[in-house]
Amino acid sequence: MKRAFDFIVALTALLFLWPVILLVMCLVWLYHGRPVLFCQQRPGLHGKPFKIYKFRTMATRYDTKGELLPDKDRMTRLGSILRKYSLDELPQLFNVLKGELSFVGPRPLLMEYLPLYSEEQARRHTVRPGITGWAQVNGRNAVSWEEKFKYDVWYVDHESFGLDLKILWMTLLKVVASEGVSQEGHVTMEKFKGQPKNSQDKQ
Repeated sequence: MKRAFDFIVALTALLFLWPVILLVMCLVWLYHGRPVLFCQQRPGLHGKPFKIYKFRTMATRYDTKGELLPDKDRMTRLGSILRKYSLDELPQLFNVLKGELSFVGPRPLLMEYLPLYSEEQARRHTVRPGITGWAQVNGRNAVSWEEKFKYDVWYVDHESFGLDLKILWMTLLKVVASEGVSQEGHVTMEKFKGQPKNSQDKQ
């Protein structure tokens, strides 16, 4: 039922939102150049890698040593607006159509985080990842990694169609209010470095 819902809604959204997607593509091309899309490998269901799609929100800028500048120095005004209203996530509708993403589920993070999870945190990969999730409507990037993973695991234990509909509605309200877009002092959120040793010992 969930997969059928995801496919039908994603297809319908693409049919109605294609003018918006085309407009954003043109703006990204004008402001950031090519490529228009940011593509990156992320862990999906059971950690299986897939390629996620987003509109680029950062310019390609290097320092005098030829290394990429920090995210905060590459984020453009257009990119900030796209992230604020989650318009950069629109290409992920194609990930939903392909069955790599669901509308609701734990957000797919970086592949490099996989060996850093505790056994409990790794349970977030027992369901298909989502465009939005319980952690996103309870703080998004404004909460700590530990809190975020607790929300993800709670969703795994309480997953239901009714809860998904509730999360989608709460997500709409969050996007309109543009809450929790970034963690204080960061463009989005600082990198996850693994569980603190004393925290792991208690588990």
